[in-house]
Amino acid sequence: MRELEISNRRIADDTEAYVIAEIGHNHEGSLEKAEELFRQAAAAGASAAKLQKRDNKVLFTREMYHQPYVGRNSFGATYGEHREFLEFGRDEYVHLAKLARELGIDFFSTAFDMPSVDFLMEIDVPAIKIASADVTNTPLLGYAAKTGKALVVSTGGATMDEVRRAVDTILPVNDRLALLQCTAVYPAGPEDLNLSVIETYRREFPDVVIGFSGHDLGNEASCLAYTVGARVIEKHFTLDQSRPGSDHHFSLDPPLLADLTASLARTRRTLGSPEKVCGEREAAAVRKMGKKLVAVRDLPAGHTVTAEDVIAKSPGDGMKPYRLDEVLGATLREPLPADGAFAPELLARAATGVGTRQAG
Repeated sequence: MRELEISNRRIADDTEAYVIAEIGHNHEGSLEKAEELFRQAAAAGASAAKLQKRDNKVLFTREMYHQPYVGRNSFGATYGEHREFLEFGRDEYVHLAKLARELGIDFFSTAFDMPSVDFLMEIDVPAIKIASADVTNTPLLGYAAKTGKALVVSTGGATMDEVRRAVDTILPVNDRLALLQCTAVYPAGPEDLNLSVIETYRREFPDVVIGFSGHDLGNEASCLAYTVGARVIEKHFTLDQSRPGSDHHFSLDPPLLADLTASLARTRRTLGSPEKVCGEREAAAVRKMGKKLVAVRDLPAGHTVTAEDVIAKSPGDGMKPYRLDEVLGATLREPLPADGAFAPELLARAATGVGTRQAG
């Protein structure tokens, strides 16, 4: 069955969307800003707030770590200094985990390397995110899978064969997996999103929860993703889209995140049940505008009904027109006035039938 549980939240085809507010490093190295982001995410109805965890000296080559990094988005003279400035340690993670519990939302993080997986295990987060950049990193995928934590894996920039390889690496070890369609374009336009891949994933991986990690502007694509089967929705989140940094400009601010969760809830209600029925709220309109079979003229008792005796008229509170064959050839047990409604209890079958013609 396509089902995943994170903390006590069940995620499946019949549930609402599990919405991840991807804070990443939009806290800009400030615990106070991170706290406010968590509070605003919870107030907006997000299911989870998420950060990113890197062991920078393990993750980057010495050359990349020490290369100059200047500009509007920089928090250090080198790329390593920039990344270290943004990195939270154990104290901050423990503090934010406690805050998340108080706010009633989940808290987890993306692990970009094996030491970060170990770090998150020590914090005991309920899930581990794997970024698109690591969908081909089978050693990291296998290492994270062995933790037994729920894994949320983005697939931006991957081929279908690479996605299959990632899933085949994880599932034999850990079946707690959500696979997210993603496009590694920042921001992504409508032509970049390829939401139909969600349907491909659902066919290819029938036991895996499928989702959407969107770098697009706005909320429309997330609602469309839900309609084609995405049940995990991840969107970047900021307090201010104008702040310096590579992620702020395509992130949702608090009002937009609140709109997203409300829109997803409306989308679920709009999709409703796959069972086609006449709903209670439709009944009055169906009666008013529908048709029933009535007599064209006054008909005496004992009359054998012919096609010329029957017409379909509103309101539709009697025998529906598709029951015409039950009326034709039957004998009336009682007189029936013009516009009188035919009913099963008024009809007795005649010895011979007559031809049928659609009621006028």
